[in-house]
Amino acid sequence: MAHSTLAHTIEVKVNGIDTSRKGQIMVMLFGKDGFPINHEKALKTIYLAPNQATHNVRLSVPISEFAIKVLHDEDNSRKTTKNWTGIVPAEGLGFSNGVTISWRGAPKFKDAKLTLSGLSNPVQITLRYP
Repeated sequence: MAHSTLAHTIEVKVNGIDTSRKGQIMVMLFGKDGFPINHEKALKTIYLAPNQATHNVRLSVPISEFAIKVLHDEDNSRKTTKNWTGIVPAEGLGFSNGVTISWRGAPKFKDAKLTLSGLSNPVQITLRYP
């Protein structure tokens, strides 16, 4: 993974926030390492209140290839809570490039990857709820 000498600022527009749900919105910037499950390996995490349907966020991006995960962490656990199956998320999720969780599991970094050189600003992420 190539590192830039200077960080670039990008805008992320988070859409589809269910304001009737409690908790916090976590906007996470990842390199390849840890995406999308290991939140501790996120390069940056911004916490927002779910008090409006859309939030605009500015992120300083220190690398040229990255992915974004947005979680509506309703129980403030700082992890993705699953439903009774232990597989399907019970909270709202969104990823860069519009990728989703499938029967095969969590999305791969290569599918959610964005590059600074090919970026459309703002990056649009829509939360999907179960």
